[in-house]
Amino acid sequence: MNTNQIEALIGLSATFAILVLLILPSVIGLVREHRIDRQIREAQEARGERPAQKSSSRSTVPSTATWYAEGRRSKKLVNS
Repeated sequence: MNTNQIEALIGLSATFAILVLLILPSVIGLVREHRIDRQIREAQEARGERPAQKSSSRSTVPSTATWYAEGRRSKKLVNS
């Protein structure tokens, strides 16, 4: 191995180490969240409760901006 190859290997290793240091906190957080979610699910099942609804299955009420936009659209249709 010559000097250029060793320098390239050191640079590649340093880049990989920095990448791992940047990604590691996110991975640790995801694993922790998954563990907490599993513990909550197990506790709910032990107490005989149903799991909480997912946000996508909940009924939603339109926001004020939606009502305003619908009113503006209907006025435009009437005026034209």
